[in-house]
Amino acid sequence: MDVRRVIGANVRRHRLAADLSQEAVANRMGVDRAYVSGLEIGTRNPTAVTLWHISLALQVPIAELLVEHGEPIDAPLPRKRASKKSSHEA
Repeated sequence: MDVRRVIGANVRRHRLAADLSQEAVANRMGVDRAYVSGLEIGTRNPTAVTLWHISLALQVPIAELLVEHGEPIDAPLPRKRASKKSSHEA
């Protein structure tokens, strides 16, 4: 999935969960409502600063905006397999 669409879907999901309108989020961010709409539909490519403002407006960690829905943000990394040492290595 395109990262802009992931961010957009998460912005919309968190906005609706907080019972906020696009206008309310825009006011909190200091941007136009059309910008928030563009974020949600994936036509905007937000900068790190914009992601920060979105996270503050929605009161969620930035990481929540970057993770595909259903994927836990604290999922453990896969472990590397321990290499087998030969019998003469010690």
